[in-house]
Amino acid sequence: MEDQVILVNEEDVEIGLMPKLEAHQKGMLHRAFSVFIFNTKGEMLLQRRAFGKYHSEGLWSNTCCSHPFPEESANRAASRRLREEMGISADLNFLYTFQYRVQLENGLTENELDHVFWGISDEKPLINTDEVSEYKYMTMNDVKADLILNPGNYTEWFKICFAAVAEQLKLKI
Repeated sequence: MEDQVILVNEEDVEIGLMPKLEAHQKGMLHRAFSVFIFNTKGEMLLQRRAFGKYHSEGLWSNTCCSHPFPEESANRAASRRLREEMGISADLNFLYTFQYRVQLENGLTENELDHVFWGISDEKPLINTDEVSEYKYMTMNDVKADLILNPGNYTEWFKICFAAVAEQLKLKI
């Protein structure tokens, strides 16, 4: 069975399910999450999306992101995907929710109500190469500088929420 996403309204009330690819083809608003992990030095763990992903392949992004399964909370899904994609675990804290809509390559549209979580972990990532091609740790200032110099190297949602995450966590950039 194809992965289903949870369709929602702007208040995050579930209104149905749809196959993930179809939701991105039709630009339907659906629930998603993004996870930001920092090590104890304050560096952000970034992942480079695997080549061959159906969109945004090979782009750098936050530690992990995806969609909850039907009847799965965003928090539980975030913890599950952190283990599945990066091979690590952390106590995740809800930060905020934001909605965005952007056109992607191949005629796809991201229209997501994104629940953002953060945590701290010094575990060494053991990446799932079906999802992630590589990872790195960067200081917030280095990420900010690289986003300015090389915005095309990053996912659209990461470019949208990076500064808000820093602001919410009271991190200086």
